[in-house]
Amino acid sequence: MHAMAITPILNVSNMQQSFDWFECLGWTKSWEWGEPISFGCVGSGECQIFLCLDGQGGRGKGDNVITFGDEEAETGDKGVWMSIWIDDVDGLYQHCLKNGIEVTFKPEDLPWNVREMHVRHPDGHVFRMSQSIGQ
Repeated sequence: MHAMAITPILNVSNMQQSFDWFECLGWTKSWEWGEPISFGCVGSGECQIFLCLDGQGGRGKGDNVITFGDEEAETGDKGVWMSIWIDDVDGLYQHCLKNGIEVTFKPEDLPWNVREMHVRHPDGHVFRMSQSIGQ
C-alpha cells in the first residue's frame, strides 16, 4: 500500500461555529455539503480537515485547563488530538491570544527538538501546533 493523503474527520456539534473557529485560526472553508449543512471541509496550505455534524467519531471537552503534562490533562478531552506542523508557533500563539482561541499549552521548546503549543476546539479536539527547532 502507498497512502496518497490523509484527511481526519472531526465530530462537531455546530458546523458554523466550527467553520468560524477554523477561520479565526487562519484556515479557510473549502466546501460544505447538505441542507442543512452536515458535512464540510476546512483547509490550510495542502492540509484539509473534514467536519461532520454529530457523527463519525467522538468529541467532548473536559474540565482540564491544560492539555499536556500529567495523564489526566492528556486524557481529559474525548475529542481527537492532531499534530499540525507549522512555520511559526510564536506568531500563532500571539494570533490566538488576539482572537480568543483557547490555548491549553503555551509555546515551549521540548526535548525532541520541537517548539510546540496546543489549542482546543470548542468540541474538545486538541491541536498540537509544532515547529521544528533543528537538530
